[in-house]
Amino acid sequence: MWPGLVGKGPDSEPPIDLETMLNLTAAAEVDGVRFDGVDLFLTLPHTDIDSSDGDLARLAENLAAKGLRAGSLVAPVWPSTGGGSAMGSSAERAAFLTQVKKSCRIGRKLRDLGIRKSGIVRIDSAASAGDWAKDPEAGTKRIAQTFREACTIAEEFGERLAAEGEICWAGMHSWRHNVQLLEIVDRPHTLGFQADMAHTMLFTMGYNAPEDALLPPDFDWSKSDELAAAYRTMAGALRPWTLDFHVAQNDGTVKGSGSHDKTGRHCQPLDPNGKLDIVRDSGAWMRGVDGRPTRAFAHICWDGCMFPNAVMMDPKTWTDVLRVMIAVRRAHGWN
Repeated sequence: MWPGLVGKGPDSEPPIDLETMLNLTAAAEVDGVRFDGVDLFLTLPHTDIDSSDGDLARLAENLAAKGLRAGSLVAPVWPSTGGGSAMGSSAERAAFLTQVKKSCRIGRKLRDLGIRKSGIVRIDSAASAGDWAKDPEAGTKRIAQTFREACTIAEEFGERLAAEGEICWAGMHSWRHNVQLLEIVDRPHTLGFQADMAHTMLFTMGYNAPEDALLPPDFDWSKSDELAAAYRTMAGALRPWTLDFHVAQNDGTVKGSGSHDKTGRHCQPLDPNGKLDIVRDSGAWMRGVDGRPTRAFAHICWDGCMFPNAVMMDPKTWTDVLRVMIAVRRAHGWN
């Protein structure tokens, strides 16, 4: 549900309320198939991170009434949503961990209510790649320590965490740095990677980390097979860590909106400028080196982060997304 919030605000477009987002989700249908559920952003004006048990019970009832379930949860770990930098001061790190704890508590409660059968709690470093570059070794070490403490919290609630790598996040701005960070944390049963197709395509271009580029700066985008090979190389390094997966499209550019820094631009699934073959390239995440489905996650999600409100309010957007997700499931799914 975060496309209704991310990149919205006073210096952008107004947020789209949760009820509207849920109704748009529930109304979409393709050949008798509907969305199974929604991933939730745990911040107002959607879901309050300080929701009471009664609030969560009402949320569960609302989801069930619309034929939906809750899935993965986005922990509001950023300073602007009450959190703090994972590589910051003790106070900033404490704020980060408090938001993780509150998110895990909500996750467990939604499981207890029977409305949430799968999903992770999503985090990132809540700090910029630019700040990290001032002292990369110390920054990664500090983030890893924060993430280890977050893992201990998650385990207390029976939750797993997934760190979403994007070119804008400190220590998570390239495929190689993501692998390094996850290896340093070394809690594979609790912390994994959240793979978004649009964000991770920027990793192949080396945006914010040219030393890790897998494609040349002047890459000819008509060479789809070469893009697919680079994408498989990048995904192959991160796939063993992947616990959550966002189907998405990217046109090879970046976008920032509202308070969100520039990151991989999300496009509509049928955008003629989209560089990915969504169904083919989903297989880089959903199938292992042996070609078999990994069965590493129980649901897939579409990410329309920073879509304009006019696009979000168009029912065709939702049916186009649902249609491509059905195609991905048919090609690579396991349940």
